[in-house]
Amino acid sequence: MSRIGKQPVVIPAGVKVQVDGSKIRVEGPKGKLEMTAHPAMKIASDGKAITITRPDDERLSRSLHGLTRALINNMVVGVTKGYEKRLKVEGIGYQAKIDKKAVVLMVGYSNPIVKMPPEGVTAECPDVNTIVIKGADKQKVGQFAAEVRAARKPEPYKGKGVMYEGEKIRRKEGKSFASGAA
Repeated sequence: MSRIGKQPVVIPAGVKVQVDGSKIRVEGPKGKLEMTAHPAMKIASDGKAITITRPDDERLSRSLHGLTRALINNMVVGVTKGYEKRLKVEGIGYQAKIDKKAVVLMVGYSNPIVKMPPEGVTAECPDVNTIVIKGADKQKVGQFAAEVRAARKPEPYKGKGVMYEGEKIRRKEGKSFASGAA
């Protein structure tokens, strides 16, 4: 039995869960999320916890068991606490700002790069070198953060670019001159 899949997902106070066959709706203070699980997984809710059971011990069923439980848990955590990704913009003249809802990046190209967050995701810039992406859906927050980072990935020589907060960049040594001989 899956060690993750067999654990029930506890429903905190203030969260409403609707289970309709393989469709799950979770509603809380931070928003509403909806997911359709694999039809083989049996999902049951008693008002205090959500349990997921699998039909057999086939390889696919075992892998879907833990996955389904983790996705439902991410939904419950998302509507109660929410998810947040922080990005840092490093480099001389590199900066980020918010224009209406879009993230505008000036990262060394001739034109600024404009990234529009998906529905349910918000972005804010407390200062010109920091971008904070927040939302209830873990996948959307992570995907948008990855798209913003892809606008200018950090390079290994000077470490310039957009990176996750706390990310370590493997630095390379630049070219060095040959000794003496020309």
